[in-house]
Amino acid sequence: MYALAVNGSPRNGGNTELLLKEVLSQLDGSGWETELVKVGGTAIRGCLACYKCFEHKDNECIIKTDGFNEIFTKMLKADAVILGSPTYFAAVSADLKALLEKAGFVAYANDHAFSGKIGAAVVAVRRGGATHAYDTINHMFQMSRMIIPGSTYWNIGVGRDKEDVKDDAEGLANMRHLGKAIDWLGQAVTTSETDYPKG
Repeated sequence: MYALAVNGSPRNGGNTELLLKEVLSQLDGSGWETELVKVGGTAIRGCLACYKCFEHKDNECIIKTDGFNEIFTKMLKADAVILGSPTYFAAVSADLKALLEKAGFVAYANDHAFSGKIGAAVVAVRRGGATHAYDTINHMFQMSRMIIPGSTYWNIGVGRDKEDVKDDAEGLANMRHLGKAIDWLGQAVTTSETDYPKG
């Protein structure tokens, strides 16, 4: 099985990245193929509402210059998609929001291409606004017919400066449990004899 983690932070080695790596460490240990990609700082453009994805139905956005299609292809391949963001003004980063808009819409245009995939949100926060960012990510998962695993708390890590989340023992423990929950759910989904319901 393959898990893709997408880092919505423009900061290399920041708290969002560390939280995502903590989740992936559990999946690595369970034999998953894992990959971490960065969307933060890449200037992915938001959805233009041009509806070309509905017209073409080729699993691509008509905008070919911003790196979205490469990441979307990986999301289509993945059994589990973990989207991480820092909390900016009580919301996700601009680049992750653009990815959410376009990925959700292109998947919808292509016969709900994310149906039955596992989707997990991870958020880094200094103080407030994390649950709003967390909900924003989960809203796309829910509208895309994805399966959201539970954990021991909301998937939030607290820290401002680089590596501050290393001092958030509860947050790191939650990330490890999230990885285990994704693994358990992945095993259950792949051994099921029924496909995710269409229509």
